[in-house]
Amino acid sequence: MDDSQRSNFERNMYYDMISSESEIIPLFSEDEELDFNSVDVPESLPILPLKNAVLFPGIVMPITVGREKSIELVRDYNKKSKIIGTATQKNPQIEDPQIEDLYEVASIAQIVRILEMPDGNTTVILQGLGRVTIEEQLQSEPYLMCKTAARTDVKSPLDDEFKAILGTLKDMIFKIIKLSANIPKEITFAIKNITNPLFLINFIAANTDVALEQKLELMHVDVVKDRATLLMKFLAQQIQMLEIKNDILMKTRKDINQQQRDFFLQQQIKQIQSELGDNSMEQEIQDLRDKAQHKKWPDSIRLHFEKEVTKLARMNVQAAEHSVHYNYVQTLIELPWDEHTEDNFDLDHAQKILDEDHYGLEKVKDRIIEHLAVLKLKGDFKSPIICLYGPPGVGKTSLGKSVARALNRKYARISLGGLHDESEIRGHRKTYIGAMPGRIIQNIKKIKTSNPVFVLDEIDKVGKDFRGDPESALLEVLDPEQNNSFYDNYLELDYDLSNVLFIATANNIGNISPALRDRMELIDVSGYIIEEKVEIAKRHLIPNQLKNHGFDEEYAAIFTNELVEHIVTYYTRESGVRTLDKRIASVLRALAKKMVMNEEFDQTMTIPQVETILGPRKISPDIYQGNDIAGVVTGLAWTQAGGDILFIETSLSKGKDLSMTGNLGNVMKESATIALEYIKAHAQDFDIDSNIFENTHVHVHVPEGAIPKDGPSAGVTMVTSMISAFTKRKVKARIAMTGEITLRGKVLPVGGIKEKILAAKRAGITEIFLCTENKKDVDDIAPLYVKGLKFTYISTIQEVVGKALLKTTV
Repeated sequence: MDDSQRSNFERNMYYDMISSESEIIPLFSEDEELDFNSVDVPESLPILPLKNAVLFPGIVMPITVGREKSIELVRDYNKKSKIIGTATQKNPQIEDPQIEDLYEVASIAQIVRILEMPDGNTTVILQGLGRVTIEEQLQSEPYLMCKTAARTDVKSPLDDEFKAILGTLKDMIFKIIKLSANIPKEITFAIKNITNPLFLINFIAANTDVALEQKLELMHVDVVKDRATLLMKFLAQQIQMLEIKNDILMKTRKDINQQQRDFFLQQQIKQIQSELGDNSMEQEIQDLRDKAQHKKWPDSIRLHFEKEVTKLARMNVQAAEHSVHYNYVQTLIELPWDEHTEDNFDLDHAQKILDEDHYGLEKVKDRIIEHLAVLKLKGDFKSPIICLYGPPGVGKTSLGKSVARALNRKYARISLGGLHDESEIRGHRKTYIGAMPGRIIQNIKKIKTSNPVFVLDEIDKVGKDFRGDPESALLEVLDPEQNNSFYDNYLELDYDLSNVLFIATANNIGNISPALRDRMELIDVSGYIIEEKVEIAKRHLIPNQLKNHGFDEEYAAIFTNELVEHIVTYYTRESGVRTLDKRIASVLRALAKKMVMNEEFDQTMTIPQVETILGPRKISPDIYQGNDIAGVVTGLAWTQAGGDILFIETSLSKGKDLSMTGNLGNVMKESATIALEYIKAHAQDFDIDSNIFENTHVHVHVPEGAIPKDGPSAGVTMVTSMISAFTKRKVKARIAMTGEITLRGKVLPVGGIKEKILAAKRAGITEIFLCTENKKDVDDIAPLYVKGLKFTYISTIQEVVGKALLKTTV
């Protein structure tokens, strides 16, 4: 017999006993004077330990006894006085409890009957008679005997408040019976017929699911009214718990019923669609399976797809997750897992394409051709990723497009500027509403090949804040050792990106993290010189704008080389050609207006006519201003718009210290400080009185103070300007210089030599002073651009002063 069968048997037996004649106190007594305080309590009582149970006075309870001591106790006292004590164990796991293992408040009980159960167990029927306190243990063998003292129930007057409490208790127990499936409905009748307050309280406490600790707490309360109030609190908690359980049960049943209803309706819809010959979803699932039969993809992906399609077929079309799963399966089938275009590694063809699309940039094109040659030899694409960096408008993005055309590959591009969410790269998990793959997987799906040329534009402008760090996600994409198993959160599968040729573009590589920069092969795409811009305009910009504005090719003759150079010089200030393209478009728009309005215009446009269209000159290029004043030296600077000349001016006055003006950066200020300290340390080498520094204030100024200036390359110009001011020796005519200096008097190499040389040539400079180590940079420049210039290479400040300053003083 299992526990549930035994419980039902005991409960039925209990109700049979109530209805039979037996010597027990009537449970539903009409005697208002009945009092448990009148029970005689022996000085010593045998104690029957109870596990997880409390016997209240007046309550009849069947107890299954299994321990040898307990069986011996009930059998002995069933033959004697039938009066025993019952106490609840603190720890039900203890098999031989002593007095310290029992709660001190116990019950005195009468043995009503002992039954031998069919399963061999012994059950004793007990009826509580009163409450006692266990004071002392007298013996433990053959069973536990203890000294006890009776506890008195303090009756409360049956006033209106007590009556209200009792009425509330009845209402609460009726509600609990209604909510609970564990309490027999017959108890309702019994409670209605109980008039004794003590009986009512004990009966309710014994027949509800009040926790064991709460029942023991009730046993401790002597005042009946207080016991009733405490019971009311426990019942309120029980009602609240039952209501929550029933609410959850009702919601669950409602959901199940709704699902069953939807299922049956869906089956009916399917049947109707089948009769009408319209079963669109099943047809779509079948179409997906048909596509999968002819799809080129790994076996692992095929198995995963079949599993997901099977799951999709079992889903209810009306379910919210159905559309999410359908989109996921569609993404799997549309991705080009093992689909590639055939490469064209004909380097002559690649060189021809690059020359067609871009004029100049010879070093850049050579690097790309070399890169393609290595890829052809290796046979795979586990090589550094190309990163083209340089100022805006020089053709970095279009170079990537030309590489794709040269290789006969498809072209994809994403702009990373302002990107701040990592999921834009890795994708969203498909459990989110509106989830989709990352932008890399999306573009690969769109172009339908796994080996495109993929341009990551503006990689130096990726955002990084509390919302995420996409730059870290790019580490996996741009690592040839890892990107063969790129994990997209939406796919939840590895995708092979090792066949993709990634080309990143950037304006400032200093903004790229070292870890990401280390994964890329950096190629510097510097700006164009004026001569190159003129040629680019003639080859690319003018033909494109003529086409865009509806002009025939013959109108290209309007733009002579002189005219284009004038536009470049006086209306643009940039490294690239974007502004030049806009200026050419402005001229053509003006001509288009005249043509449509039948106004006369000359097809041989002059510079004044261009200035009428474009307005006053926007740029005033710096021109060499002579060597009339000591302390003024021409320097060379590099800007994002190309090279430029600048003038370093030094003046001396009474006072001390050094001051600098002209919106100079920290590095440039440090160069001025180094220059002055070097002069102080070597004053005698330049025939300067060392005492002059004690009462002379040195002021260094660089004109055009609204423009920020910084960098170390003005160091040699500053020291020459100061020495010229101190010695009153003027600088030679039409010379310019650039180079970094040290406290030891060394001249160090600097960058941007090509741009600086071209700026000097445009300004009318004829001789340029450079560090000896910069000779290699000059040798890389085409002879056309250095024609008419003299280069003087120096290694120390002493050499500069000796060759740049005139011997006579002013």
